[in-house]
Amino acid sequence: MILINLLPHREEKRRQRKRAFFAGVVAAAVVGAAVVGLWFSIVQQMTSNQQSRNEFLKAEIARLDLQIKDIASLRGEIDALKARQKAVEDLQTDRNLPVHLLSDLVAQTPEGIYLTSIRQNGQVVAITGVAQTNERVSEFLRNTAYNSTWLDKPELVEIKASTQQMANREQRRLFDFSMRVTLKRPQAGAATAAAGGASAPLAKSS
Repeated sequence: MILINLLPHREEKRRQRKRAFFAGVVAAAVVGAAVVGLWFSIVQQMTSNQQSRNEFLKAEIARLDLQIKDIASLRGEIDALKARQKAVEDLQTDRNLPVHLLSDLVAQTPEGIYLTSIRQNGQVVAITGVAQTNERVSEFLRNTAYNSTWLDKPELVEIKASTQQMANREQRRLFDFSMRVTLKRPQAGAATAAAGGASAPLAKSS
């Protein structure tokens, strides 16, 4: 017997394909939603972890800032203490400078030179005196330039010949001079040297 299907089979196949298509779309949507949900969960977890790390870093930075402020404060106190210490040391040295100055002038003044005036203005000392010869003045300049512990940078301001009458009414040719020297602070060993020559005479005669 021959069976003949008189139903509209083409429409039935079309409906089946539509159902399969919609089923595939729904399955894809479900899978996509699952993937998106999983990715969103992972992103949320990563964001939470990063926020936790950020909070930790902020706390550590705040702690380090406090330590840096403490260190800066300590450095400021140390610098202030060093400045006070230097001021005390300079004061101690400056207090003894006149003694060292007079003692050094006694040691460096050659015979034949008589000092008549010594004036100090800060670190500069103006000296005037009388010399028997020009060579004595040159020797005095050399001594203060190369042999002195406390005197430096001697500079001859003026020298001129003069005639002075001696006690026996004899006239003698002498040289009036003026010069400048700079006080210097030598090493600590020299700075602590005793100033025993303060009362020694400033003039030496030949």
